[in-house]
Amino acid sequence: MTFETLLEEINGFGPFQIIIITLLVSPRIVIPCHFLLNNFIAAVPPHHCDLSTLDDGEVFSNLTEEQRLAVSIPAGGDGVLKSCEMFAEPQFLLLSNSSSSTDPLTLQCQSGWVYDNSTFTSTLATEWDLVCDRKSLTKTTSTIFFFGVMFGAIAFGYLCDKYGRRNTLLASYIMVIVFGFSSAFADSYILFAILRFFTGFGLAGISINSVVLSIEWVDTGHRSFIGVIGSLAWSVGNMLLAGFAFLVTDWRKLIVTVTAPLGFAVLTWWWIPESARWLLANGNAEKAQIYLDKCATFNKRHKLSRLKVETLSNIEILEKQGKNYTYLHLFRTPKMRQLALLSGIVWYGVASTYYGISLKISGFGLNMYLTHFIYAAIEVPAKLMIYCFLNIFGRRVCQAGTLILTGSCIAVNIFIPQDLWHVRAVIAILGKGLSEASFTTVFLYTTELYPTVIRQNALGYTSFMSRLGVSVAPLILLLEDVWTLLPQIIICSVAIVSGLVSLLLPETLNAALPETIDDVEKSGKNPNISPAEESLDVFLQSKSSTSI
Repeated sequence: MTFETLLEEINGFGPFQIIIITLLVSPRIVIPCHFLLNNFIAAVPPHHCDLSTLDDGEVFSNLTEEQRLAVSIPAGGDGVLKSCEMFAEPQFLLLSNSSSSTDPLTLQCQSGWVYDNSTFTSTLATEWDLVCDRKSLTKTTSTIFFFGVMFGAIAFGYLCDKYGRRNTLLASYIMVIVFGFSSAFADSYILFAILRFFTGFGLAGISINSVVLSIEWVDTGHRSFIGVIGSLAWSVGNMLLAGFAFLVTDWRKLIVTVTAPLGFAVLTWWWIPESARWLLANGNAEKAQIYLDKCATFNKRHKLSRLKVETLSNIEILEKQGKNYTYLHLFRTPKMRQLALLSGIVWYGVASTYYGISLKISGFGLNMYLTHFIYAAIEVPAKLMIYCFLNIFGRRVCQAGTLILTGSCIAVNIFIPQDLWHVRAVIAILGKGLSEASFTTVFLYTTELYPTVIRQNALGYTSFMSRLGVSVAPLILLLEDVWTLLPQIIICSVAIVSGLVSLLLPETLNAALPETIDDVEKSGKNPNISPAEESLDVFLQSKSSTSI
């Protein structure tokens, strides 16, 4: 007897499962809105030095705004006025196209900056003057945020396996709401950075919890569908962010706007069930029976007998008795250790490649809102494509294929001349779509590889490796100053190597989810039998020998 057997009796994909998916959509839409929020709230609008210190009240005051800028701010080699420098004194000779025999003295902006507010009413840059010598601080907020996501993945991975998916999901909701709204009212850069760290920390809990809770309630045949639906929620949120940012041009109001949907998520949390798999694996057969009965009622099936549920619970907790699972269990046994190392490399490669490409692809000559929307929309066909292929070619082939093809697209672009920009753009967009397909695959693949008793810890660990890849991606792009092609070569190599590594992972297509570490360690003895079936065989054999 396996959990899949119970699900088949009460319908593993009926109205009950559809309700769960629906309730988890709104929080998953919030995730990309916050992950990519820095593109808008940290945008640096055109700016120049405040010229008030140069106003002598006579000649200068009679000039037009264009003339004041011309005589006060030096121009670069491209003829564009510099953003961070000003003349020590107005150069009126420039109005008559005359030039001085000596270079005029220039200074750093003395009285702050004047910003172009035609696109943004307010951003972090305009709020705290994060420009010129302080411009790196706008990028730092994103790094701090992803550090929060990184450590949140580790923390919530442990808490979810110890205290359950449902309770920690609520804790994640509340944490993001509190720190998300608080960051919108921060009165200093340091306070804002701290609040963004804890917002990212909470979002990590929503990310890993919503995926696992969805997949653990559906049957084997619909796991890929659930994985893709959850991934499509990311694309929807990504596209909505472009619309939100276009309508709300103040950074404080924009943060409130993208955080607000979690209020609805908290209200609907009361209808979200705990994972029956987790309850059974932790010996709580009575509570699991309640949720399984609700599932049967919603799906219009007969309720399961108490004996079946208790029997399955006893089987599943056999290995867990007397154990408190931690991240160390990912590396204590041979096959779990191999699985952790390989999946960690794959997650690092997937994230580093995806964000490396996303940050490198240039726009289409459109405004930033439309460009952001198009980039998000491109991911949708990629996800639908991978959904079709996952059940045809399997998880392992899809994971390896998308990564290797992504690396190939980057490699091809290295040799295409710059003047063939339209060809380069098509290949770059194809690469981005493939990298998103690899991200969609790895979420589903990972939940199927690890056993229930430690699945959340595993997702916490792999999410940590993913955020490590996200943090490194911008640093890789900085190597362009060393050699123009070096970032592309590194990202290409990472994609291909991680793709080859994924070929070493076991296939999980149509296989029952492993419940215990013992299921993983015993897998592979017979390639035609799933881990759960092997465990069942051992159990039945022991019962048979006892009877004899």
